[in-house]
Amino acid sequence: MSVETREKKSPVLVTGATGYVAGRLVPLLLDSGYRVRTMGRSVEKMADRAWGNHPNIELVAGDIMDRESLKKAAKGCTTIYYLVHSMISQKDGYRNADITGAKNMAWAAEQVKAGQIIYLGGLGDINHKNISKHLISRNEVGTILQQGSVPATVLRAAMILGSGSASFEILRYLVERLPVMLTPKWISMPTQPIAITNVLEYLKGCMEHPETRGNTYDIGGPDQIAYQDLFKTFARVAGLPVPVMIKLPFLTPRLSSLWIHLITPVPAAIARPLAEGLSLPTLCTENRINQIIPVKLISCKKAIERALDRIRLEQVDTRWSDAGALVRPEWAYCGDSSYSGGTILQCGYRARVKAGAPDLWPAVGRIGGKTGYYAADVLWKIRGFLDQLTGGVGLNRGRRSSDTLQTGDALDFWRVLEIAPPVKLVLTAEMRTPGEALLEVRVNPIDNAQCELVLLSRFFPKGLFGILYWYILYPFHEYLFSHMLMGMVRSENLELLTPPERFTPKLNPSCRRQP
Repeated sequence: MSVETREKKSPVLVTGATGYVAGRLVPLLLDSGYRVRTMGRSVEKMADRAWGNHPNIELVAGDIMDRESLKKAAKGCTTIYYLVHSMISQKDGYRNADITGAKNMAWAAEQVKAGQIIYLGGLGDINHKNISKHLISRNEVGTILQQGSVPATVLRAAMILGSGSASFEILRYLVERLPVMLTPKWISMPTQPIAITNVLEYLKGCMEHPETRGNTYDIGGPDQIAYQDLFKTFARVAGLPVPVMIKLPFLTPRLSSLWIHLITPVPAAIARPLAEGLSLPTLCTENRINQIIPVKLISCKKAIERALDRIRLEQVDTRWSDAGALVRPEWAYCGDSSYSGGTILQCGYRARVKAGAPDLWPAVGRIGGKTGYYAADVLWKIRGFLDQLTGGVGLNRGRRSSDTLQTGDALDFWRVLEIAPPVKLVLTAEMRTPGEALLEVRVNPIDNAQCELVLLSRFFPKGLFGILYWYILYPFHEYLFSHMLMGMVRSENLELLTPPERFTPKLNPSCRRQP
């Protein structure tokens, strides 16, 4: 039995399945006839992906910090793709989390007698004087996996060029928004970017070629290029003026990351480790893998063209910002201020509309991003700018698509917690606030010709400042939500049967304060 035949009989485990790379690897494996078992912290989030209902998919909940969940997920799998990185979820604590996760994965693979682990790490000389903590961490994970009893294949890549990758988003927004750049000295550092398509081909090929087991390979595209020339290439491909670049020797990675945070959708917590990794050459030192897995390497120019085409056509399958856990707060199940864990503050507005729910839903599904929020967009932009200034994500993340949403999608400074077209959308706030916030939009059908549009904001404050924050903003909420309702109805050329009215949600008996 060939390796490929054997792999198609047993499931292939893909961890971090809703991450940027893994989320694109899964459909590639499915299209190639493999059975795939995806592991993530939220089955609901995986189920809402385009591949979530594929006949050859199996969705399992698991966490790299939980050995037993890893063991359960890996049981019966010959190949394990370890495509988990804790930088988004753990922020500054990602290195310790990655070490623990790698040890747990090596242990679980040994327990189930897996045949191979495949891991995607970072490219760069570990002994270079400017080596970053991020690249050290990626190297440590690969080393830990290869020290286990199950053979681990490590692929080392530099910048990945593809729509939705963090590196590409930084490149794109800097060039699009800054005709003049004040750049650090690393702008002249050489790198060897690789197209996401080639990354996926190598990942799949490592499973199909057993001779790769236990080995480490550098992977890169055909171009070795300085970052400043990469900026120029992007500008030419995008039809933009080539930016003027002025080098400033005092721009440290920390200052660079803050600048990236303000200009691009990538927050400083992620931008800083990435910026630190730009301070050393990231070039392939060997190309042995091309003799084993021959692929047609895509140039930087062609990779940028493809990425921009997918963005224009709104065919961005995965984004860096869509990775991470999807956790519904306990209090979110409660509908009023009698939650036993504390005070829930609410502001709700509703109005009756002359339309069926499916007629009104498109307005709900387009909220945020380029569409905006149907009322007082200037206030929303100010809120986003203030959020960025205080280290939050702001509005720069936008949306993956202007007219479709799926569970777990990043949407400006929200994340889609739940979506059930054409009746319900729940967003959880990821902006900086002294508490936790949810925004719920409901379209309650009355009959085929009428529905009720509901906007409900709920806030679980942390301390006195959280309560003050809510009541200071309360007058703005009243204006915003009533006008948002009207704006959503107008956007679909529909008719309001009743004006927006303030309401208080009914008590949910399961949330009553315990005696």
